[in-house]
Parts: sequence; C-alpha cells; structure tokens
Amino acid sequence: MTGSWTRRGFLGLSAAALAAGTAACTGATAPSGGSNAGKTPTSNNLRLFTYEDDTTIGNLKTAVAAFDAQNGTTTRVDSLPGSGAAVYPDKLRAELLGGSGPDVWRIWGGQIGAPFVKAQQAMDLAPYYQQYGWDSKINTNAIAGMTFNGTKAGVPIVVAAIGAWYSKAAMEKAGISSTPKSYAELEEMNDKLVASGTTPVTLGGKYGWDIMRLFEYLLEVSAGPDLHDKLLTGAESWDRPEVVTAFTNFKKWQDKKWLPNGALGLDPSDVEPDYVTGKAAYTLTGTWTEAQAIQSAKKSSSDFGTFQLPTGHTPERHSGFVEGYMIGARSGNPDKAAALLDYLLKPDLQATLQITSSTVTGAEPDKTKLPLSYEWTEINKTSPFYTIQDQAFPKQQADQYFSVQSDVLQGKMSPADAAKQMQTVVSAMAKQ
Repeated sequence: MTGSWTRRGFLGLSAAALAAGTAACTGATAPSGGSNAGKTPTSNNLRLFTYEDDTTIGNLKTAVAAFDAQNGTTTRVDSLPGSGAAVYPDKLRAELLGGSGPDVWRIWGGQIGAPFVKAQQAMDLAPYYQQYGWDSKINTNAIAGMTFNGTKAGVPIVVAAIGAWYSKAAMEKAGISSTPKSYAELEEMNDKLVASGTTPVTLGGKYGWDIMRLFEYLLEVSAGPDLHDKLLTGAESWDRPEVVTAFTNFKKWQDKKWLPNGALGLDPSDVEPDYVTGKAAYTLTGTWTEAQAIQSAKKSSSDFGTFQLPTGHTPERHSGFVEGYMIGARSGNPDKAAALLDYLLKPDLQATLQITSSTVTGAEPDKTKLPLSYEWTEINKTSPFYTIQDQAFPKQQADQYFSVQSDVLQGKMSPADAAKQMQTVVSAMAKQ
C-alpha cells in the first residue's frame, strides 16, 4: 500500500515526457483488446514487474509460485521497491521500448498510468473483465480510476482515499461532540480547536503534495465535482471566481492558524503523526495511517476517528487514487497473464498479500483489527473520488502548481493572480 509519507516521491514522474517519448519511439501496435486471446502463446513464461515493498514481496512471490504450480507457467517476479514514480515508470518505459518489457506490471492511475495506454503499450482488458466478471467483483469507482478514455487498461488492486483522521481527546478538549457536516461547520470546528490551544490540522508544505490535499478539497467545495474535473483536464479556465475562492480559503486556513506554524517548511513525515501525539487535532491522509501512525505508536484505534470532509455537493466526493496491474500489448501469453491477475484478485489472497485498501469485494480490512480503515472501505463503496492532484497533473505542471500554492500562502501572490497563473500552467499542459 502506498504510504502518504513517500507519496510525492512516488509521483515524481514526468508523465508528459513519458507520453511524448513512448508515442514517438515505440511503434507498438494498437491495444489488442484481447486480440491475442486464443493465439498460441510463445511460451508459458511470464514476467511480473512491481514496486512491491521488501516487507511484502515474499508474499507475492509465494502466491505467484502457487499459481505457476497450478497452471504450468513459470513467472519471474521483479520488484523495484521504494523508488516510486521518480524511477519505476521510467525503468518500465525503458524496458518496453527495448522490447524486454514485462507481461504484467503494477502502476498507478491518473497521469502516471495514462502514458502507457496512450503509447499503446498496455492492453485493453475489457474482454478479460467480461471473462472473469471483474466488473462485479471490483469496486466500480476503482475501475473508473484504471479506465483511460473509455479503455479498461488496468485492473485496480488498491483504492486509496484521503479523509480526516482525528484525535477524540483533542475534540473533547475543544468541546466538539460531532464531526462537521458542512464546510461552515468545519471552519467552526477549527476555531474551537484554536481556542482550546490545539492546532487543528497538521499538514507539511515541504514537497508540496501534502498541503495540496487541503487546497484540492477547498477547490472541490468551491467548484463542485463537474467543474473540478474540468479544471483538472483543462476543459475549463482556472481564471474564474470558484478558483479564486479556493485560493482565498487556502490562505485563510494559514492566517487563522488552522495550520501548523511555518507549515510550508514542514516535512510531512514529521508532522503527519502529530494528531496521534497530541500536537494537533487531525490530519488529511489515507488508511495507511491507522497502522503506520496509530498502531505503531501503541495507541488504540478506539481513541481516534475518521470522517469524510464535507463538500456540500452531490455526489460528495473525496480525494483518492488507485493502483493496479496492466498487461503488455506485446505479451506473448496474455491469457495466462490475465489468469494470473484473476488469481491475485481472490479475496483470501488479497489478505495474504497484506493489501488493506483492496478493491476486491470480500477483501475488506478486518473490522476488529483495523476498524477505521474498514470505515473507509464502506465509504469507498458509495462515495466516488476526484483524482488526487499530484496524480492528475503531469510532474511539470504539478511542480508549477506547488509553486503557486506556496506563493499564495507566503503572500507573494494574490488568490486572483494565482487563478490566472494556474490557467497559464494548465494551458501549457493541454498543448503537450
């Protein structure tokens, strides 16, 4: 599962460069749409490329070996752990361009996975969705995250959601008895927390991606789902009142001390656990925090809570992202590759693989061991997500966006000028 503390590193990829490079050089055939299905495989050898962590790669290899024993295949599993999107996708791209690419690879959605589809290096998996009934077994919202311009090019295995995680003690100290149901109530909650001597939300501005979670939420509130999505794709201009409002509120959160002092210079890995240690009331993060921050600190999950940030819109969405597997368009044995993916999607195997944000029905986190993560499994079933912004933008645009949000918080740029500047940034993306 992708941890929040290394997230920006995971997403440090020039997706635009990927798209341009692959489109120009690969000469790959069109996504087969399962057109290889039924053809005699060139061999029963498969290769799976992933960025599985060293702590869990053994589980994956054991599972794959069991599949091989049952299916007469020989699958080599290669992992590049910890490199994130700064390295892993470039390594994958180089292999694909060199003709030695894997049959199956793990990848993120959004502008990280999209270039492999645009370059026609990943298969259209629609026939396999039908063959294995994946549409009825996998979270629909997660499938949407691995669908690119209508092409189901990936099978999602992780669906991550960003929400508020809070200390019940901090809330009680401030006299807060319930979580906010509207943005206005969230602001009122922040004021009460400040008055009680507690920093409301702990976020770090170093690297840009952590504090971004606040701005993208504020944009969802001011713009609403339809306009927010159009802004991310450049279909609507950012130079508009809804964006100005979001940047105005963004600055407000800092000026009213709802963020930590000097938030822009803080490292997310240092401040995210502050809601667990009592230095802050809550943070904006994903389900990994239950094991990494709460339980690793020997705290009980019962002393903490989580809630979806209220947006005031229908549908009420949250920030999220997906990770999944793709099959190479040049794979010599796509049927066995698809069978391997179906095998890995078995609910009991998902638990063995320690996937706590599984997309598979029946593979939800153990409610008794990870009760708060389980809550998000239920939220994910009914609440769609908007693509987290550092996955929605190519790296170049993400870095420029981070600069804009930093300038706003430092008072170097007005919200109105920030909206204009973002339109310039996104316009350049559309021309790439």
